[in-house]
Amino acid sequence: MSAVSELIDLYAQGPATLEYAVYGLSDEQLRARPGPGSWSVAELVAHLADADAVGADRIKRTIAEPGSSLLAFDETAWNERLRMQDSSIADALALFRANRVWMAGILRRCDEADFKLRGTHSERGPVTLADQVAGMVGHLDHHLKFLYAKRSNLRTAIQPRYSRPSV
Repeated sequence: MSAVSELIDLYAQGPATLEYAVYGLSDEQLRARPGPGSWSVAELVAHLADADAVGADRIKRTIAEPGSSLLAFDETAWNERLRMQDSSIADALALFRANRVWMAGILRRCDEADFKLRGTHSERGPVTLADQVAGMVGHLDHHLKFLYAKRSNLRTAIQPRYSRPSV
């Protein structure tokens, strides 16, 4: 199996990993803000759904329009102005899952050479398609660390699972 295939598989496993991480939490627990950080689990899940949707747009632009501008977004402003604390967790999880399934199909139809295509991120500069997919896998794992710590603080700890075993 190639490194690209393994990366796509890690990316595609993200929904199951996220769904596991929030399983069994009550609405009250999902909306509590026990720390670390100031966001609730609900806000983390909504952010992951939004970030994945933005990431999907960047990936498609890089494949279809190499050299495209890839805009950053203000996650704090999105969280606050879009009132993510009041969002539907079920809808956020469904969006995350549907987006990853759709995008994994697109990624699997790419040639290995496509993963060297670049776009220009407004904050990070030139990034390859491979960098973007790896970044999305890492982004989920980054936020899962906070989510599992919040679960622990809510006294609902579970054995952590991540996209990458070494996290």
